[in-house]
Amino acid sequence: MSQRVLVLGGGGGIGSEVARLLVAAGGRVFIAGRDAAKVAAVADELAMPWAPVEATDPDAIDACADAAAAALGGLTGIANCVGSLLLKPAHLTSTAEWTATLATNLTSGFGCVRAAGRLLKADGGSVVLVSSAAARIGLANHEAIAAAKAGLEGLARSAAATYARQRIRFNVVAPGLVRTPLTRGLVANELAEKASLAMHPLGRLGEPGDVARAIAWLLDPAQGWITGQVLGVDGGLADVKARPG
Repeated sequence: MSQRVLVLGGGGGIGSEVARLLVAAGGRVFIAGRDAAKVAAVADELAMPWAPVEATDPDAIDACADAAAAALGGLTGIANCVGSLLLKPAHLTSTAEWTATLATNLTSGFGCVRAAGRLLKADGGSVVLVSSAAARIGLANHEAIAAAKAGLEGLARSAAATYARQRIRFNVVAPGLVRTPLTRGLVANELAEKASLAMHPLGRLGEPGDVARAIAWLLDPAQGWITGQVLGVDGGLADVKARPG
């Protein structure tokens, strides 16, 4: 049976690549996201259904997941590629920025878990959330985003335990710095790009496909014995210290 997956953040760099990979493998996707124009463009490219959604609202995710299940004839998985990036020390982070960071990155993940627990319990399935290497290694000025992403990892592990008997798998990918529209400002000049490259032992930044392939792999029923895991897709950033020179 082909996969039927709701891709949240499907208009973004990683989410759109996930959708392309799944369709290329014979699956069907329902593409959703905040930016209706971007989501519609990817949906038109792939001839797949879509809808705008405010992913910071779990009730909106519930409604979107119901629409996706109706359009695709049920769901086998959910990929949450929604995210944001805030690089500020805690003392310069406003309450509004903190709240928005948690809502975009953590509350959206909770909405996906809740929808999956309701819609996938009959036949099982796979949910993949996107964290960050910043949740696993201390990086300066990442307090808000690191906290949100660390919460996401805890959420996935708990959900993996809760829904294991229903054969719903919950896993996380944790990227390093990936070249997407969201991160364009971090490598806007040569000096900034060199500094970013030096942090990644493999000597390059990530591309959307690097992360999308990992997400698609975890969504695949062939990985049916993997749950509660955090997969680093980060060029070695969080776990490897390369030799100098």
